Amino acid sequence: MCSKNMWSKDRRPNKHLIVGLTISTAIAVVVLVVTTASQAAQLNSFSVGPRAPMTMRTPSFSSGGTNFRSEPRFQRFNNNIDKVVTDDGKVKGKGKGSRTKISTTDQGDGRPGHRPPKKPPGLVPIIGTGVAIGTGVVLGTDPAGAGLIGTGPAGGGTPPPGGIAAPRIYIPPVGEERFVKDELVLEFFGAFPPAGIVQVLRRQGLVQLESQYFSLTNSTIVRARITNGLPVRVALPRVGTETTLLFGQPNFLFQQSQQVTAPPEATKATPVMATAAAIPAIGDPAQYALGKLRIGEAHTLATGERVLVAVIDSGIDLSHPELAGVIVGSFDAIGKAAPPHQHGTAIAGAIASHARLMGAAPAAKILAIRAFGASGASAEATTMAILKSIQYASLQQARIINMSFAGPADPNLSRELAAAKAKGTVLIAASGNFGPKSPPQYPAADPNVIAVSATDVDDKIFGASNIGPHIAVAAPGVDILLPSPGNDYRLISGTSFSAAYVSGVAALIIQRAPGLSPDAVRNILQSTAKDLGPVGKDPEYGAGLVDAYQAIMAVQANATAEVTPTPQAQTEQAKAQ
Repeated sequence: MCSKNMWSKDRRPNKHLIVGLTISTAIAVVVLVVTTASQAAQLNSFSVGPRAPMTMRTPSFSSGGTNFRSEPRFQRFNNNIDKVVTDDGKVKGKGKGSRTKISTTDQGDGRPGHRPPKKPPGLVPIIGTGVAIGTGVVLGTDPAGAGLIGTGPAGGGTPPPGGIAAPRIYIPPVGEERFVKDELVLEFFGAFPPAGIVQVLRRQGLVQLESQYFSLTNSTIVRARITNGLPVRVALPRVGTETTLLFGQPNFLFQQSQQVTAPPEATKATPVMATAAAIPAIGDPAQYALGKLRIGEAHTLATGERVLVAVIDSGIDLSHPELAGVIVGSFDAIGKAAPPHQHGTAIAGAIASHARLMGAAPAAKILAIRAFGASGASAEATTMAILKSIQYASLQQARIINMSFAGPADPNLSRELAAAKAKGTVLIAASGNFGPKSPPQYPAADPNVIAVSATDVDDKIFGASNIGPHIAVAAPGVDILLPSPGNDYRLISGTSFSAAYVSGVAALIIQRAPGLSPDAVRNILQSTAKDLGPVGKDPEYGAGLVDAYQAIMAVQANATAEVTPTPQAQTEQAKAQ
């Protein structure tokens, strides 16, 4: 039925109105055609399984958006894409889908059909491809902007604080060859089904060597071997095409190293077993480090009692007299039988010796974690072994983790360290023995870690010590008398032992104030250190030489520095009661 407005007074058609309606109708038809084509193009873009790498796309996160394909909610469309409901309520498609609602209007970013995610991109798993050519910067940041194809979260379901976005693939920079040449470390979201992992590995010519769920990052990490002969740098981008992969990187190698001096005649004497009530008051005269750190004075206030220190290292001689009653637990992250190693035994001794020698925290307890396999005078560990070690230390609620080793930038390790620190663990690492011209080594250069350089008897920087703006403090590390396997002793040099001494001092601080956070412990160590070198913080000594006595006095003067105890502190306090 026609409206009266369509006719003029003389019963002739209203030409102006008819022309207007005709134009409106034409516009409506054009809009419908464009909308339908846009929607069809978007729906046809979804895929399942691997796809070719995207080569000319670098999405921007300046407005919080993500690539259309990378939005997690669209993964669910794979099963019901044939039936959707548009904004006007109409059902499109004839399949058996669940009538998933999709917007066909522009949401303000110029991409029809795009609905902004409810969470920022760094806080959710992603679908899409991304590759980073490493620049030595962890968590996927690339100052040069090169090598970034797509971006997404760097870690598992619980990213480090801040939700930093990072590429899904990390390729080490040219010249960095410290990784296993035929292995990859692949990360999947949550407790990923084993069947799904098998499918990915089969498609990529990989064989699983081990797999483990990591609660710290809420992700499953797989160590896989390359079976098709591809180099690591070639295999990684191909694996990055897997939509279920959260992150991929090489299985990096970390090393320990130290300089060993032949033991003087005095060190050949058989030490006397110490009892719990017979902790030495002075230590051996050759232990000049005790005086430098003011350990004797500090022990009048604290000895590290009931503080658990995890030592991620090579095998420790559990039968050595200096360590009697100290080791309260052990974990083997590599599963290969090996005799006790000099490095791990010396590290444990620097922290908790209590027979002929005196450690920085003789009453502390050691969690012995073997991640390094012996390799001559040194030892070597992989990314996977260290990740398992940190996970174990966290589950055992270690308050301090000593990491006297050095290696390349490792995104997986960085995320694990961030998660461990968030739970209240103090992380301490040796700066490395690659010399002052070496680039920063990890984990010492990680922002969540307290990096320690080494000094000698004259408070001069150790010639082989790594330096840089990341150095927090310094401690003696040259000609340090420490226990060695077989009831022996050795004079050893290296930043490894400087870090161990600082771990012991941290145990003294935590004994006096169990509720201190990792950042509070760092601040105390730095604010009470003896300034060396140029005035103020510098690349060689950091804030200066650690002073154990002043550190504890600072805790005493600020007994209320931390109102809310860390999770580990709460557990310890509950056990003590």
